[in-house]
Amino acid sequence: MTFENILEEIGGFGPFQIAVVVLLSVPRMVLPCHFLLNNFIAASPPHHCDISTLGGGGLFRNLTREQRLTVGLPVREDGAPKSCEMFTEPQFQLLANSSDAGNLSTVQCRSGWVYDNSTFTSTIATEWDLVCDRKSLTQTTSSIFFIGVMIGSITFGFLCDKYGRKNTLLASYVMSILFSFASAFANSYIVFAVLRFLTGFGLTGILVNVVVIGIEWVDTRHRACIGVVGGLSWSVGNMLLAGLAYLINDWRTLTMVVTAPLGFAVLTWWWIPESARWLLAHGKVEKAQFYLDKCAMFNKRPKVSSNVLLETLSDTEKQDKSYTYLHLIKTPKMRRLTLLTGIVWFGVALTYYAISLNIGGFGLNIYLTHFIYAAIEVPGKLVIYFCLDIFGRKKCQAGTLLLTGISIVVNIFIPRDLWHVRVVVAVLGKGLSESAFTTVFLYTTELYPTVVRQNGMGYSNFMSRLGVAVAPLVLLLVDVWSVLPQIIICTVAIGSGLAALLLPETLNVRLPETIEDVEKTRGKEVSSPSAESPADILELKSTTDM
Repeated sequence: MTFENILEEIGGFGPFQIAVVVLLSVPRMVLPCHFLLNNFIAASPPHHCDISTLGGGGLFRNLTREQRLTVGLPVREDGAPKSCEMFTEPQFQLLANSSDAGNLSTVQCRSGWVYDNSTFTSTIATEWDLVCDRKSLTQTTSSIFFIGVMIGSITFGFLCDKYGRKNTLLASYVMSILFSFASAFANSYIVFAVLRFLTGFGLTGILVNVVVIGIEWVDTRHRACIGVVGGLSWSVGNMLLAGLAYLINDWRTLTMVVTAPLGFAVLTWWWIPESARWLLAHGKVEKAQFYLDKCAMFNKRPKVSSNVLLETLSDTEKQDKSYTYLHLIKTPKMRRLTLLTGIVWFGVALTYYAISLNIGGFGLNIYLTHFIYAAIEVPGKLVIYFCLDIFGRKKCQAGTLLLTGISIVVNIFIPRDLWHVRVVVAVLGKGLSESAFTTVFLYTTELYPTVVRQNGMGYSNFMSRLGVAVAPLVLLLVDVWSVLPQIIICTVAIGSGLAALLLPETLNVRLPETIEDVEKTRGKEVSSPSAESPADILELKSTTDM
């Protein structure tokens, strides 16, 4: 008898499962607030050199602000002052004729910068002068954060499979709160960067646990529903970030506000169940019995018939050896699965975050652009929910990635003055990239067996965060060639979409419990497990090849 049979008896999709999704929704909403926080706390507002040190005696001091800018700063083609240059001395003749400004000598800013605080009261760019020759440090901050997430993916993937989902989730809550609040009080860029790295490391435990706990508690028919509905909390959090950033213009306060809900998550942690699948796979029968009985009670179903049944199931699924990341590559089909999922996760993440972090240049303010990008995720998730059960996981994964790449290609050839059209195409690409992300979480959870599922998710998240860490650096290539970032992003999206076509289909297939399940063949597709006998359900599907 499989775990799906037990879930069918006690209710594979009822009040218990819904409660689990609700309890995990709050920490899920915090994740996008931190993952895309750099859009706002590292924003670089309009600025120019501080010209208060220029000479000129009383005449300079008697000039109006506009006149001081005219005699102290060179201008760009659009007439605005240059951000990083100033004249070596006041050029009073420009008050009468500015046509000779191009031949005047300039130097880099000598005494810092003056910032336009109408949009942002304070950002890390204004606090530590991360502009001009140091402007790359703002994007580097995002990369440092995601490197922390990347390393955390490997670490928490191992810890979750060894010590359980629930315990590591609490550790993630506590670490995220401590390091995030500490970063809001950083007194230097170096300290801030280190604390953001540690914050990203801590948040990863939440990321890898909330999805797996939800998926492992539902039956085969409702895995897509739980995956998509749970993912809607990410979109809600993403939209809330735009509103919070609009209302809170100080980067320190904004950092603390988006972290505060994790305090509530710590309180609700006591009601989150441990994965019964994991407990059984590790021989913890009594604890599994406790959570299964609780599930049955919530769903108003009879309890599991006897402990003998659980003992038998545990004996078949329990493994005497500990599993590590090496087990992802020890056998042929697991090795192939690991390679392909890594490519897909890298492509999905780089594409999604490269689009999400590039919220300027469309003629809209960054708050509105971010909100639109976040709002399009909701219909993207709803559409993919229906498509997943109609077309299957593989076609949806490949299709969304390929269409995202095509959208980016189209935007390369649309003239910049047609910004309305560019916004529509960009938003469409953002929605498709979110659909790809929603699919990959569910798809990967179904591909890996229970005994190494968290290791598999940890590795996949590592590849994902590698892509995310690279995304801000790709965007910096705009200074080399304006369309180079888009060419790289669309190439990665299309390449990872083609790789997804080589993965097996998991629609209506029971979750594999052991590596042997993957190496032999996947279970028989079942639309209604209760209608099948245990023997039928355990029958192997010979036509499916990893």
